[in-house]
Amino acid sequence: MKVYSANDIRNIAVMGHSGCGKTTLMEAALHVTKITNRMGRTDDGNTVSDYDAEEIRRKVSVSSSLIPIEWKSGKLNFIDTPGFFDFVGAAKEALSVSDAALILVSAKSGVEVGTELSWENAEGKPRVFFVNGMDDPNADFYKVVSDMRDKFGHSVAPLQLPFAEGGKIVGYVDCFTGKAYKWNGADITPCDTVPSDMLEIYDKNHNALLEAVAETCETLMEKYFEEGKLSPEEMETGLKNAIKSGSFTPVLCGTATGKDAIGVASLLDMLSTLLPSAAEVTPEITVTKAGAATAIPCSENGPVCAFVFKTISDPFVGRLSLFRLYSGTIKKDTAIFNSNKEAPEKIGQLVFLRGKNQVDATEIRAGDIGAIAKLNDTDTQDTLATKHAPFIMPGIAFPESLLTRAISSKGKGDEDKMSSAITKLLAEDRTLKFEIHSETKQALISGIGDSQLDVLVNRLKTRYKIEVELSPPLIPYRETIKGKSDVKGKFVKQSGGGGQYGIVDMRFEPSGNIKEAFQFEEIVVGGNVPKQYFPAVEKGLQESVKAGPVAAYPVVGVKAILYDGKYHAVDSSELAFKMAAKTAFKDGFLQAKPTILEPIMKVTVTIPDNYTGDVMGDMNKRRGRVQGQEAVGKKAAIIAEVPLAEMQKYPIDLRSMTQGRGSFTMSFERYDECPSDVQQKVIAARKQELEAMKEKD
Repeated sequence: MKVYSANDIRNIAVMGHSGCGKTTLMEAALHVTKITNRMGRTDDGNTVSDYDAEEIRRKVSVSSSLIPIEWKSGKLNFIDTPGFFDFVGAAKEALSVSDAALILVSAKSGVEVGTELSWENAEGKPRVFFVNGMDDPNADFYKVVSDMRDKFGHSVAPLQLPFAEGGKIVGYVDCFTGKAYKWNGADITPCDTVPSDMLEIYDKNHNALLEAVAETCETLMEKYFEEGKLSPEEMETGLKNAIKSGSFTPVLCGTATGKDAIGVASLLDMLSTLLPSAAEVTPEITVTKAGAATAIPCSENGPVCAFVFKTISDPFVGRLSLFRLYSGTIKKDTAIFNSNKEAPEKIGQLVFLRGKNQVDATEIRAGDIGAIAKLNDTDTQDTLATKHAPFIMPGIAFPESLLTRAISSKGKGDEDKMSSAITKLLAEDRTLKFEIHSETKQALISGIGDSQLDVLVNRLKTRYKIEVELSPPLIPYRETIKGKSDVKGKFVKQSGGGGQYGIVDMRFEPSGNIKEAFQFEEIVVGGNVPKQYFPAVEKGLQESVKAGPVAAYPVVGVKAILYDGKYHAVDSSELAFKMAAKTAFKDGFLQAKPTILEPIMKVTVTIPDNYTGDVMGDMNKRRGRVQGQEAVGKKAAIIAEVPLAEMQKYPIDLRSMTQGRGSFTMSFERYDECPSDVQQKVIAARKQELEAMKEKD
C-alpha cells in the first residue's frame, strides 16, 4: 500500500443503525476500487469487515474494522462500526481517531434509533448522511430527508437529488453544480440536461445550499445578499467550511447492494473532496507530568505522537495495537515510548490493516492509521511518543458498564485459565469490566448489554476452549438490630482433663453507625471478668459479625456492652471467653429485633421527554423513590433511589422501554432496611445458596 501524507488522507467513522448496510457499503467500496474481485455478503460470512467468528455467526458487526480505500490521489481510512447498542464502545473507539462521520440511513426504514445515537455520538465532528438502498421499491428519499431535518435540524440538506425513469432510480442532480448524472453500474455518466420534473426541486435545494454556504463567512454573506449568487470557487470553499464546522450536513444517496453499487463512486468522490483532511486536525494534547494542554501540528517531520485506539488479541496471530499517528513518522526502527506507562517499546512489525488482512508498511506518516504487532506494555488509550516529548492524548469517554453478571467456569480448575483469557478479551473491548468482589468473592463481569456478554462467553469457548456460565450476582446485604437485648454467654467444659470456663453478661443495642460493624464497650466492675480477657471477648465479636445469625450476611451497626461475667482461676482462658462472647452475640442479636439491610443506589436515567411517564412508573414497580427531574439538553433526567436488587436487569429493561434511547448512571447511596416480605425472600434464597455452597465443597 502506498504511503500517503496527511493532506491526502481522510479518516471516517462509518456509523448507523444495525442492518442499514455499513459493512455492505465497505464491500461495495472495495469492489468499486478493484481491491476485491467480488463483493462479499454478511449472510455468507465472507465480508472483509466482519471476519470475526462471532460476526460470521451472528451476521452483524460486533467490533470495529479498519477499511482503507485508495481513491484517485488520496486515501480514505474507513472504520466500519457496529450498529447494535451493546457494542457502542467500538463506535467510541472509531470516533476518537476519526475526523468525520459517515452515517448510513435506510431509504426504506428512514431515521431509526441507531441513526439518532450515531448523530449524538458524532457531535462536534463533520457528519455526512448516505441514504442507502435507493433501489428498493419502497425507498422514499425525500421523506427520509424530511424526517432527518425534523429530527436533526435544518443543517441537514441533500447534496444529491435522485431522479427516476420508469419507476426506477437511475441518477441524481448535483445540488452544488446543477448538473445531472446517471449511474451506469459503478460508474457515473453526465447527462446533457436536468430532467424537467427536477428543476423546481433543484432550485429549492440549491438556494438552501447557497444560504448555508454564505452563512459560513461574512464576506460571502454580503456578496450573496448583494448579487444572489456565488462563484464556483467560493461555493466549494464555503461548502467545505460549512461541513467542517457542522453548520451543514450533506445528504448523499445510492445503493451499496448488488453488483452495480450505484452511487458509491460518487460518494467516494464527495468524501475525498469535501471532508477535511487529516492535516486540518489539531488535537489538544496533554504533556506528561506538566499537565498543560498544548496543540500539536499534524506534521510528518514533527515529534512522534500516536494514539492507540484499539487492540486485537488473537491466540494465533498475537496482539495488534491499532493507532492513529497525529504527528511524526513511524518506521520499523523508530524508538517509541509509551507515555502512559513510562516504558520504552520496540516495534516488531509495522502494518496497515484491511479487515484482518495485514499489509507490511515501511513507514506510516502523520495523519494515517496503522498497527504495530506484539507491543509489551501498550493498551488501548495509551499514547506512543518519544521519551524526550512524552505526549499523552486524552482518553476515550466510554459509557458505563452497568449490566453485571457472576461468571464461573464449568470445568474444575479452570478459574485461573478463565481469568487469564478474560484479561485478553478485555484488552479488545474496554467497555467490559472484570473483578473479584471483595465481599462475595464472586468473579463479576460487567458490560453494556446481554449480547455483549454473550459474545464474551462464546469467544471464551471458541478461542480459549473454556466453557463458562453467567448468573445474577449476589447482593451484598447486611444484618443489624433495631432493639436491645441482655444475654448471658457461656463456654464451660469441666469434665476430665483441662477445663474451659468463661461466662459473659452482655447487652446489645443499635450503635447508630452502620458504616462500622460493631462498637465494643466494657463496664465490668469487681474483676468478675479480668481485663486480660477483654481482647478475647472483642475477638469473639469480630469473628461473629463476619456472618450474622439471620442469613450469614455481614453485621453492621451493633453496640456490644460487656458488663459482668464469671471466670475460673484454673480453667478460664482466652479461648473460653472468645467462645462465650460468640454465644452471647448470637443469642443477643436474635433477641434484639434483627433485620436485613439492602444497598440503595442513586440512579439517574436520561431519556427523551416522551418516556418520562413509563420510566417513573417502572421505578415505582422496582421499589424506587423518584427524587426529582431536570432537563439535560433536549432530554429529561430522572433521579431516583432504587434497591440494587431491583436493578439487575435494568440495562436490558430500559433499552426495551425506550427503544434504546435511554441511558443511566448508578452509584451506591446507602443501606436501608428491607420490607418484611422482601426479607423473607432474601433469607430463604440465602439458605439455598449456603446449602449449595456446602454441597459444592
